Amino acid sequence: MQTPQDILRHQFGYESFRFPQEEIITHVQADQSALGVLPTGFGKSICFQVPAMMSEGLTLVISPLIALMKDQVDQACLKGVPAAFINSSQSREEKQSVLKKVADGKIKLLYATPERFRKSDFWQAIQARPLSLFVVDEAHCISEWGHDFRPDYTRLGEARQRLGNPPTLALTATATPEVREDILKQLHLSPETAQFVANVDRPNLQLHAMEVHGLSEKVRALFALCHHNPGAKIIYFSLIQTLQQVSRELSRLNVEHVVYHGQLTSSERRAMQNRFLYDKSALMLATPAFGLGINKPNIRAVIHAEIPGSVEAYYQEVGRAGRDGDPAVGELLFDADDIAIQMDFIKWSNPDPGFLERTYNILCNNADRVKSEGLDFLRQQLNFYNSRDFRLETALNTLERFGFIEGQTPETWVCVEPPSGDIMEEELYKKRLQQQHQKLLAMVTLARSENIKENVLEYFNKPPSNEKGV
Repeated sequence: MQTPQDILRHQFGYESFRFPQEEIITHVQADQSALGVLPTGFGKSICFQVPAMMSEGLTLVISPLIALMKDQVDQACLKGVPAAFINSSQSREEKQSVLKKVADGKIKLLYATPERFRKSDFWQAIQARPLSLFVVDEAHCISEWGHDFRPDYTRLGEARQRLGNPPTLALTATATPEVREDILKQLHLSPETAQFVANVDRPNLQLHAMEVHGLSEKVRALFALCHHNPGAKIIYFSLIQTLQQVSRELSRLNVEHVVYHGQLTSSERRAMQNRFLYDKSALMLATPAFGLGINKPNIRAVIHAEIPGSVEAYYQEVGRAGRDGDPAVGELLFDADDIAIQMDFIKWSNPDPGFLERTYNILCNNADRVKSEGLDFLRQQLNFYNSRDFRLETALNTLERFGFIEGQTPETWVCVEPPSGDIMEEELYKKRLQQQHQKLLAMVTLARSENIKENVLEYFNKPPSNEKGV
C-alpha cells in the first residue's frame, strides 16, 4: 500500500508536503470533514488528488471554473488518477459517456459545476457509487461575505445532505475568519469542523503601490516597471478600453507584449495564452479572467494598472508571481479616479429584485421576440445601454440558476415559475451592495497604506512566515 508521501514523490515529483497539505490529507482519510485555506500556488489540488488515488470510492470536486476543468483533468490523468469532468461545454453524448464511466466505477475523480445537481441523470450516476470525498473548490463562492459570491453554490449544503453527508473538504485561496465561518454554515458543517489555514505570507513576494494621475503618467510608470523587472510579467486592467489604450502606447514605445480579454475570440485568447506560457520574458496585458489555473511558476511581476475590487481579488492575482520561490514583485498603480470603475461594477453587476422581476416578465410575455432578437430586445425593453451594465446577464444567470427559467440561450429559454424567495428580498440586495462597498473601501485603504504587505497579512489575520515546501 502506497503512503501519501510515496504518491507525492512518485506521481507529483515533490519530496515533502507544504503545510497544511499532509494534515488535510490525513484528516479526510480518517473520514473527517475539513476547511483548507491555501494561497494561490500552494497546491490545493494535492489535498484531494492524493486521497482520490488511495480511495476505492468516488471523489467529487465541485468547481465554478469550466474553462479550467479540462486542464485539471488532463493533469490528474497524467499523474495516474482516472479523472473526468462534466459541464455545459460538452455535447449530450459526451456527458452520457462520462456519467456511464462514473456509474461503472471507471472514474475516481470527477469535476463538476454546481448546476449539475439539477440534473437527474447526474444524481443517478454519483449515487450509484460510494462517495469517498465531497470537495468544494473555490469555496469562498458559497459565502455571501466572500468576494466572488455565486448563487449556484447556495444549494451545495442541501446536495451534501442528500448525498448522505459524506466527508467534505472545502478549499479556497483567500478567506477571512468571517468567510470561513460562513462556508461551514452554508455547507451544513459543524462550527467545530477542523480548519487548516496556511500562512498567506509569501516571503519572496514584495508588494508596492505607486500613486499616479491620468493615463499618460500611468503609461510612463508601466514602461519603467517593465524595464526594472526583467522576466515574465502580467499587467492587469479592469477595463478592456484601458487595456487597449495602454497596448497602443506600449507598441509605440516598442515594448513587445500579448493581450488577453473578452473581446478576443477563444482561439485568439488561446494563442495569446500559449505565447505567454512558453516565453520566459513575455509581457501579458490582461483582464482578471486571465491567470486562473495558469501554470507558469517563473512570473517575476504582477502589476495592477487599475485598482481591483477587493483585497481578496488583489492578493489572489499578485499571488501568481514568484511561484517558483524566487524573488518577485506585485506593483499597484493607484489613481483615485479608478475607484469609480469599481463603483460602477458594483452598481451594474447587482440587479435589484425589481429588475429581476421585470426581466422575467419581459422574457415570459415576449417569448417569440426574445427567440428572434435575443439580448438586444431585452436591453431595449429595459432601457439601458451602458457598456458596464451587466445587470441583464446577471439577472438571466440568477433566474436560470435558481430554476425560475430554463435554457442556456434566447432560443431555448422557458419560464418555469416567477422569481421568489431570498433573491427577491430588498434587504438582502442592499446587504450585498454594502458588503461589496466595504470590500472596495478596504482595498482603497490598502492602496494608500505605507506597508502593503503588513496590511494584507493583518487583513487575513495571519502573522508572517518563512515556511517552505511544495
